[in-house]
Amino acid sequence: MVRKQLVSLFPCDEMDWTKTRKKKMKKAVSFICNDILPSSLFVVLFLLVSDVEQPLVETFHEFYAEMNGHDCLTVISESKENYKKWSSLAQLSCPISALNEISIVEMPLSHVDATVQSIQLSKNQPTRKLPVSHGGLCFLKSVEEAMLDTLEIVSVDQCDDTNLQILSEDEIQQTELYFYRGGKIDWINFWLVDKHKCEVIIERDAYKEASKILNNVVLRNKRPIESVNIYHHPGSGGSTVARQILWSQRTKVRCAVVKQSKEVTTVCEHVVKLREHNESDKNNCLPVLLLLEDQNPDYTDDLRRHLGNAIATKKISPSVLCFILLICNRSNDPEKMCRASPSQTVAVTHKLSHEEKPLFLKKAEQLKLQFESDYILTFVLMSQEFQHSYIEDFVKNLLEKTDHSSPITRLIRFVALLNCYVKDSYISVSHCEASLGLALYVGSTRYHAFVDHLSDEARLIFIHLRDSTTHIPSIRIIHPLVAKEILTQLSANLPQSVIAMDLIKDEVLLNHRFDRDEFLKVIKALFIRRNKKSRGDPTDTAFSPLIEHVINERGGVQKAVDLMKAAYIALGKDAYVAQQLARLLYTNNRFEEALEWAEEAKSLSPHDTFILDTLGQVYKRWFYHLHDTPEEKEPSPERAVKIIDIALKGISAFRASEKTPKKETVSLNSSYYGEVDVGCRLLKFLSGVDVFSSVAGYSQLMRYLLTDYIPEEVRTLWNRFHVQLKGLERSLRQALESISEDLSYFQTDISEEDEELDARDPEQVYNPREWLTRKSAVYAGFFCSEQEESDEAAVSSSTDTFSPAERLSSFQRQMRTYKLGGGNVTAILSFLYDQKSQRAGKKLEEIMAMYPENLTWKNLDETELTNFLFCQIALNCILPGSSKLLSLQKLQDLSKRFLTKGRNMSSASALFLLSLLFWPDSSNELSSTDAQILLSAIDALQRLCEQKIQHKAQRKSRIVTHFFLAKARGLNKIVHRSAIEKQSKGTLSERKLKWLGGEVWKTKEVVQQLKRVKGWTENENLYVSCGQREKRIRVIPRYSASLPHGNEKVTFYLGFSFDGVVAFDIQVME
Repeated sequence: MVRKQLVSLFPCDEMDWTKTRKKKMKKAVSFICNDILPSSLFVVLFLLVSDVEQPLVETFHEFYAEMNGHDCLTVISESKENYKKWSSLAQLSCPISALNEISIVEMPLSHVDATVQSIQLSKNQPTRKLPVSHGGLCFLKSVEEAMLDTLEIVSVDQCDDTNLQILSEDEIQQTELYFYRGGKIDWINFWLVDKHKCEVIIERDAYKEASKILNNVVLRNKRPIESVNIYHHPGSGGSTVARQILWSQRTKVRCAVVKQSKEVTTVCEHVVKLREHNESDKNNCLPVLLLLEDQNPDYTDDLRRHLGNAIATKKISPSVLCFILLICNRSNDPEKMCRASPSQTVAVTHKLSHEEKPLFLKKAEQLKLQFESDYILTFVLMSQEFQHSYIEDFVKNLLEKTDHSSPITRLIRFVALLNCYVKDSYISVSHCEASLGLALYVGSTRYHAFVDHLSDEARLIFIHLRDSTTHIPSIRIIHPLVAKEILTQLSANLPQSVIAMDLIKDEVLLNHRFDRDEFLKVIKALFIRRNKKSRGDPTDTAFSPLIEHVINERGGVQKAVDLMKAAYIALGKDAYVAQQLARLLYTNNRFEEALEWAEEAKSLSPHDTFILDTLGQVYKRWFYHLHDTPEEKEPSPERAVKIIDIALKGISAFRASEKTPKKETVSLNSSYYGEVDVGCRLLKFLSGVDVFSSVAGYSQLMRYLLTDYIPEEVRTLWNRFHVQLKGLERSLRQALESISEDLSYFQTDISEEDEELDARDPEQVYNPREWLTRKSAVYAGFFCSEQEESDEAAVSSSTDTFSPAERLSSFQRQMRTYKLGGGNVTAILSFLYDQKSQRAGKKLEEIMAMYPENLTWKNLDETELTNFLFCQIALNCILPGSSKLLSLQKLQDLSKRFLTKGRNMSSASALFLLSLLFWPDSSNELSSTDAQILLSAIDALQRLCEQKIQHKAQRKSRIVTHFFLAKARGLNKIVHRSAIEKQSKGTLSERKLKWLGGEVWKTKEVVQQLKRVKGWTENENLYVSCGQREKRIRVIPRYSASLPHGNEKVTFYLGFSFDGVVAFDIQVME
């Protein structure tokens, strides 16, 4: 009857509703609560999806009254503003504290459905328990846990909702068997052990060592963020050790696992919420023990940085331990990783200690009484320390019983191939069914049909997985070493190239729609992913390990090429496969084919910097090949034309790549490196060409390259090259400058994704500063090698009063300083990292001797002046008493020629110098003119940097801070980063942690040396006064979230970088 009345009503405004319908609403609510639904067996949900109106509030009041409180009421609002209005109206009947308890605010509507379904009556609502700082427990509701969906939280009562009475012995046995067969351990395994339903899980030595480190961390309590590292051989039990630690610590600290592929910012937010859940004092919460498994170092560093920012923002004491990162990564050499940072790292290997071995042998015998030994093979292998002979015999016996012509064996070959070469690879059960022709089955019948269809051998070596997120069932080989041995023994009769070709041409597998994208990612990784020592692989490889293996087969290069071509087609004409094929071909001197595939990749992805760079690499390697394998002592004119043509096409290709908008993850287009390589080698080649190989050939070549002069012998023959060759010196200098500028801005890290595609030499990737210094010397050495001898002869025979430096032309001076290491900012700053400071100082003094003694800014162009000033600053840092040093006032006067505004504004390096030289010893010492120079220089620096980093990923936009402000005066107030780094003791990993954790700023030597600058925060910006109070400079906090909330007076350490002046260790003044 009520329903009929409500349905027959039409919409009306609030006034009419109050007059005509409010009474009916009250009756309806009373009828529902008292007559229709039993008390406390339903929940009333209020969804605030639009602006709050009075009728909804009145309805809430009625339900609140009829239900005797708020226990069965829930409010969900996506908008904070809507909720604010709602709470102001609803608190007339319900206290604001109770209202907040039943409300979920700013929750996306996409999550509403899951939330509604998780809500149950409060007395039956599933809750979990977390430890709290005072030693008790608190509740974590399922709704609250669902909001922290980047974390797998391990509660004190983990798995206690499991009903042992309905858990059969067979289910318990299968759970235990899954683990001992090689499956990842689950929390239920630990829980069943605690309930004495399963035998004890062995605690390896690494567990005890890691627990000891963890306990020391808690007791030492020096840093807010600590870390414990576990490196382990694949399949050695490292993941088990990590989870054992979480299980044993869950009653003492709050424990969680970071789920894969989650945004760092969201993870940080959730971890902070987990720490503070139901705690009243932020300075007295239990720390969170956070497990990160197989995350790359960039991700871990970013998370550490965000957590540090959150600690600073919340004004938590820096001596309070807040987060412990348990970092668990696979490595092919875990002991080496352990040696790099022994105080906080443990290694888990296949080798058992003297104490472990009897435990494993005894456990293996116990399990053999419970299960067939073949079904606990992984554990038996572990007890035998994965002896190769044991694995070899097992696989040999297995394959002897196998029908090698059957589809099941074919599937084993495919899975073994993928598991051997691609980390975490698997094949979904759906793909297996399609391959075996079982796709007509549905539901559970489908899965059982697949298992029943497997041979006995396949059941022994396949382990079944289920993704915790997608719940997609899949299979893999029980252990990576077993997969490798299967592949090795199968390869005796069937080469891996044949197995891979069979896989890549299997249209049923490749075109199967279910989970297709993930499967194709694995296939692509099989052909593209290279091994890198930096991420724990045994060696660096030029191509994917599969391709490297195939190359070593008989006739392998062509097999590898055919395989890559097939992969290119199978993966839908993938541009990156075409790129890798071009690399494979030019590496094997098949340049015409390589060029075709590089052009093909370019046509598919015309704006990708790596692909365009590969086109340049083809020409570069082709040019190198022709240059290094001459057909005769001196190349014929026709061959010289061909070689020069290929070299210049390479330079053109690199330049085209340089002009392309950079990828988000790329700070500098790597093609500049290629251009320098080709250009320097081309200069060497030109000097050996017939027309320039005579005694006077060098000076003639210089005239050709640097003036309008063209020798008659090559005027016609090289007609199409003249413009490019005459611009070669300038373009080389510009490329070197571009590399230098980029290295001045950014740290030199490279992402794992980019490592697969980068075709640069290892030195260019991992030691770019050393490469730049060396190449600068090669470039400059070519243009001043013979001139030096003639100049020295002229000096010795001359009777005039000019110094040698004054006789040098601008170009000669530039080339000589370049050769000595003073030609660009990065090379100059590299002197500050030289372990032999006296040697570096003498080299800088030698550079200074190249400049006239009575120097004015008119003597030098802007680039020369910039390099001169940087050399002065570097020399003062290394040899502060050198006679070659000028006063700070003199350096300031020289730098005043730099322009901070307008179309002809000076370079970032010049602006950086102004920020260094004009920063005052104290703010009131700055004249209004100097203050204006400083202000405009820093403002221009910040604008230039914003333009430069707008297309970069955050990880690639980490700006280098070169210098810090010290307590000393004059030039001595400028302290280089290397001086601070020397005060930070320990291994490289430990020193890095001190920078990330801010511990470096507490070092006694640093506190004594550096000056704390006073400033203030205003509207979430940081400022310092400049001269007079009304003039201020914006200082960029190196970690943006470290700014205190509100407007505060603060102190901090000041750093100088190419994005302006930056603040470290910001502290609120008391």
